[in-house]
Amino acid sequence: MDLTKEKELFAAGFRLVAGIDEVGRGPLAGPVVAACVVCTPDFEIKGDLCLLKDSKKLTVKRREALYEVIMKSSLKVGIGICDHKTIDRINILQASFLAMKKALGALRQKPEFILLDGRLPIPNTSYQQEAIINGDNLIYTIAAASVVAKVTRDRIMQEAHQRYPVYGFDQHKGYGTRLHLERLRQYGPCAIHRQSFKPVRELRQK
Repeated sequence: MDLTKEKELFAAGFRLVAGIDEVGRGPLAGPVVAACVVCTPDFEIKGDLCLLKDSKKLTVKRREALYEVIMKSSLKVGIGICDHKTIDRINILQASFLAMKKALGALRQKPEFILLDGRLPIPNTSYQQEAIINGDNLIYTIAAASVVAKVTRDRIMQEAHQRYPVYGFDQHKGYGTRLHLERLRQYGPCAIHRQSFKPVRELRQK
């Protein structure tokens, strides 16, 4: 993976180009987390940064290592988080967009152009942007954002496991695995479960 798309935008006159990705739309518990990674024309891919790819294709150990490298590099990073209560209140799609806006708001320097993973652009924003299907597997800054968002959310769910150990959040990170569903049926929802999501909602109704 290289900076082909980012370099096209630099050649068009943009100086700050950002990649955005979110993690956590599907889980039954915990937040949705977005990350925004900004690069400039003088950024070069060196060392461990050459190993970057879509976070889903990396081992936990490699993701953690790349996260540290990204955070210490010249790339600028913003992180946005929307908790389970916000997800239940405004729905997961809108919470994902809100997390992206929070990630942008966390940056000291605002990007001039945004590349984001998926089909839909961020609504109600003045940023120039382009949504790219499979962007986390094609665009370097989106892949970097994917790693930052994934590691950030996984760490949040590790902390949740310390508070609610019976659910196994350290293993499935809130996704609807067989183990998670079994523990949900056994113990019922906890404070960080998404009440609006079908398996949790059905359990509460019973």
